[in-house]
Amino acid sequence: MAGQWLQFVAGGLTAGAIYALVALGFSIVYNASHAINFSQGEFVMIGGMSAVWLVAAGLPLAIAVPLAVIIAMLVGALVERLAIEPARNADVVTLIIITIGVALLLRGLAQVLWDKRIHALPAFSGTEPISVLGATLVPQCLWVLGGTAVAVLVLGWFFDRTLFGKAMRASAHNPLAARLMGIDTRIVMRVSFALAAMLGALGGVLTAPITLTSYDIGVMLGLKGFAAAMLGGLGSFGGAIIGGLLLGLFEGLGAGFVSSAYKDALAFVVILAVLFLMPGGLLGARRSDRV
Repeated sequence: MAGQWLQFVAGGLTAGAIYALVALGFSIVYNASHAINFSQGEFVMIGGMSAVWLVAAGLPLAIAVPLAVIIAMLVGALVERLAIEPARNADVVTLIIITIGVALLLRGLAQVLWDKRIHALPAFSGTEPISVLGATLVPQCLWVLGGTAVAVLVLGWFFDRTLFGKAMRASAHNPLAARLMGIDTRIVMRVSFALAAMLGALGGVLTAPITLTSYDIGVMLGLKGFAAAMLGGLGSFGGAIIGGLLLGLFEGLGAGFVSSAYKDALAFVVILAVLFLMPGGLLGARRSDRV
């Protein structure tokens, strides 16, 4: 019984780590622009599909994965420049509609550039299962958990220790004061979208060997990442991590002890519960006039 519990918990934490990365992307863009980027899930797709495409072109996995993340970052910066910056003074509903349109566009381009088939990315270090206290794990699960932990630590160092990271935090707290201090908030916005895209793409390449990838994989992952961000507190980095892991655990335990048929529905139940019972999330959403 203990091994069964551990199996469900391990699966839940693996999924939760991906949700946390997507939720962090939502929080970064929300803090920078006060808008919700509903195209965030598409960067998960771009990361996974780009890596598959590069590996199929003959590149080693160790080169294809970083290149896929860089491609997603460039797309994220381009989305901000072409779609978000021209509408920076628009109301929040308009910005949401724009990001939904961007998501549809990216999904359509993925069908044209690649295809509609489901693809597998090779595992980073083999597929031989590992037995831990009665639970069976594939090595890629450890890559997911370790990669997420490293990404969170590097992100924390970037925002706390680097000058540009502090400029981004200042812009999120008070854009007008940041501009008066000489901070170019347009560059901050572009970098925010690039960082969010990087986190999404990292989730895409880490999970592709387990869950496979396709042109439409970003739809559900984006919604679950948004649910995780809402659960933890939209705009809170710590909340995004906690929300992602908790949502993954809810899914893993629910699928194991109730039914896997309801696994995807849990994300929407979480969104509704948070909106009704604690609109600020577990750690409190960042306050803004445009929420």
